[in-house]
Amino acid sequence: MNWLNQFKSALVSEDLDKIEYLTNHYPSKLNPDELECTAALLKNSVELFRTKQKELEIELSKAKKAKNNALMSLSDRLIEFEKNATANGIKVHWASSATDACEIIYELMRQNNIKKILKGKSMASEEIGLNHYLANKGLNAIETDLGELIIQLNDEAPVHIVVPAIHKNRNEIGKIFQEKLGADLENEPEKLNQIARKHLRDQFEGLEMGLSGVNFAMSKEGAFWLIENEGNGRMCTTAPQIHVALCGIEKVMESFEDAATMVHLLTPSATGQFIPTYNNIITAPRNEELDGPKEVHLILFDHHRSDMLAHHDYYEALRCIRCGACMNFCPVYDKIGGHSYQTIYPGPIGEVISPNIFGMEATGDILTFCSLCGRCSEVCPVRIPLADLIRKLRANKVGQGKNPPLSTQNGHKNRGEAFAMKQFANVATNGALWRFSLSKAHLFNGALHKFQNSIPVIKNWSKYKELPQIKKDLYKELENMEGVRYE
Repeated sequence: MNWLNQFKSALVSEDLDKIEYLTNHYPSKLNPDELECTAALLKNSVELFRTKQKELEIELSKAKKAKNNALMSLSDRLIEFEKNATANGIKVHWASSATDACEIIYELMRQNNIKKILKGKSMASEEIGLNHYLANKGLNAIETDLGELIIQLNDEAPVHIVVPAIHKNRNEIGKIFQEKLGADLENEPEKLNQIARKHLRDQFEGLEMGLSGVNFAMSKEGAFWLIENEGNGRMCTTAPQIHVALCGIEKVMESFEDAATMVHLLTPSATGQFIPTYNNIITAPRNEELDGPKEVHLILFDHHRSDMLAHHDYYEALRCIRCGACMNFCPVYDKIGGHSYQTIYPGPIGEVISPNIFGMEATGDILTFCSLCGRCSEVCPVRIPLADLIRKLRANKVGQGKNPPLSTQNGHKNRGEAFAMKQFANVATNGALWRFSLSKAHLFNGALHKFQNSIPVIKNWSKYKELPQIKKDLYKELENMEGVRYE
């Protein structure tokens, strides 16, 4: 590879050390004047990159520290928040389970004779199953976020924390609007938006109760912070007479300054924006103002978060700010999509928090959806060691861990799978056996494909995926692969 190609490669990979090295080691055949000018520019770029990198590292460390401090003093933070929020006029409710949270919302609707509640985007409401709970009571929960609305009309669950309808194209959305809303079949974004606007504006008429999630709550101020990119969220928090906010206990932080640090990382990690379109900091119901709700209710719900907090490993997942960065970079999520996880929280973060919140017995299978590449850990803005936690959860699932999460002991242990993985570990950790296995692996390829539907473990895999073809000279390719030490 010549100098220019090396330099281009270094720029693409953002390898600052290599960029710096190459700027100081030009080939003698290149124009000296051009090189001098280029070198100066590149050195300035390197300095700028390094400065920004240092600033980001400081910001990430600050965010991690702020979140850990809040979690380590969570009982004090919760008491302080309730005291100050109540003093501000916010009615604080406590819910230990998903059912408790749903019952509080139902009771508020019943007391005020309200038949429908309009929702801003809220993963918390999806977690507690609010829509289905209210439907069973004869009440309506109507999604106002466009992505959430699309999948609600199609009777689906979200597949992404930030962009719930990312798996739908405009033609599919047009068919959904035609079937569910009685609209003309359209596929142009402008016309689809018009259909959605008309539907939602009709729903907003006579709005009495709105529901939102909470991004961050500040205990010192007794207030909470909502981040939105669509005006529907503000409609649900400002226009109705009653505003109900769902807040997981881990969202409570100490101060506005701590929350601002998290917000600074949230939107760039989620959508690449520097700042969100809408920032709502709610401190109280309206007093003498002309707009805003007359009542503000905030539900602090646990739903096994205290169990996670008590765990010396998994408490770190409570730092999650729901940005979705781990999903954006996960190669498995990219290939299989969110529906495959069959849980509210998909992707790497879902693999950690779902077994802890919903139980290993119900969601433990998604732990196999990880290649342990570690990319999720690298991009997490609050530095959750996701890959390490997934590995520990896998150990817990097969009975090798200490202090396992919810319902782990009830999970079915596949002894055939355990035996197979143990044998693989023996081979993979022995250099001679590993080399021999790679050189002979192609001999078993035909038999593997022929009997794939009857071999334990393999037959489960083959239901959903095609088995790869094993190359005859695979071991030779590995020997010559750059960056691989073949011993």
